Amino acid sequence: MTFSIDKTDGNARAGTLTTAHSTIQTPVFMPVGTVGAVKSLDAKDMMEILDAKIILGNTYHLYLRPTSKVVKEFGGLHGFSKFNRSFLTDSGGFQAFSLSKISKPDEHGIHFKSHIDGSSHYFTPKSVLDTQYDLNSDIMMILDDLIALPAEPKRVELSIRRTINWAKEAIDYHKFKQSGGAGLTQNIFGIIQGGTDYEARKFCAQALCEMEFDGLAIGGLSVGESNEQMYDTVEGVMPYIDANRPRYLMGVGTPEDLVENVERGVDMFDCVMPTRNARNGTLFTSFGKINIKSAKFINDHAPIDPECSCYTCQNYSRGYLNHLYKARELTFFRLASLHNLHYYLNLMKQMREAILQSKFSEFKRNFYNKRN
Repeated sequence: MTFSIDKTDGNARAGTLTTAHSTIQTPVFMPVGTVGAVKSLDAKDMMEILDAKIILGNTYHLYLRPTSKVVKEFGGLHGFSKFNRSFLTDSGGFQAFSLSKISKPDEHGIHFKSHIDGSSHYFTPKSVLDTQYDLNSDIMMILDDLIALPAEPKRVELSIRRTINWAKEAIDYHKFKQSGGAGLTQNIFGIIQGGTDYEARKFCAQALCEMEFDGLAIGGLSVGESNEQMYDTVEGVMPYIDANRPRYLMGVGTPEDLVENVERGVDMFDCVMPTRNARNGTLFTSFGKINIKSAKFINDHAPIDPECSCYTCQNYSRGYLNHLYKARELTFFRLASLHNLHYYLNLMKQMREAILQSKFSEFKRNFYNKRN
């Protein structure tokens, strides 16, 4: 993997990240394909209509079903899904957190029970990488100890201690595996934890920056803290994250979150919000969100967003989408998801262009002025 900074505008960065499967211009939003597919869309939708360069897969879910060994037999995620561009796979740490009623971390990993059949499993820093070697993802995330916020200082301290220890174990294991010829085209990112505690984040970031990770992620945000706390935490930790490596803010977020955190120096994002909201009838536009379920759209001949060039807006009306939603027609999920993901991907392109032209402040001002 190579990563270069093409231009900066304040702290905002436009970069180019190249993996074995695609060249990715940053800042970038990664659509979430939890089980190897972005919900309601296929590889042709992602490549030919949306032109996505990278999507995210989920180690926890793919480990349980169909299992990483099955995916490996099909040629990894690229052969299995037919999306032949880049995949990033997360480690399962967030799923262990979100399924905390059936999971429990200890010093060496995370015990959990399958949400599918209740069977018992144990993730360790090494085992989640073994799963990701089978998946053959371009970017692998390490196992980390994620906690809900707010959290007691002792729990934050335990989280960063575990995360740093697991990071050291993971990077050493990855280098060992590569020395034996495995995972040679796969890259590994560390994850910075620490809640909203400035000193904890700084300590964790500095420790991980000393390790040979290909990129660094900020984890453990958008898990209960306010937007202001999230932004302040990102801004506070950024000086301690190596500027020469890509910076990934995990699981974030709204269009406003993307704009605010690109301004603070983040290069990569993922979130289920565009596709989940699409399925629920909430559509993102240049002027804010609309709820397509509303009766006011029944006779509306306009596209979702007159400024949008997506497949859905170029071909269908608000009135038709309102009808599809109310009729519970599955076609709605595809058309709405195409629109929302186009909006997110196009937002990133607009920010990149603004950075390249040294006009990010102007872009941000216009972004907020247009919204309801």
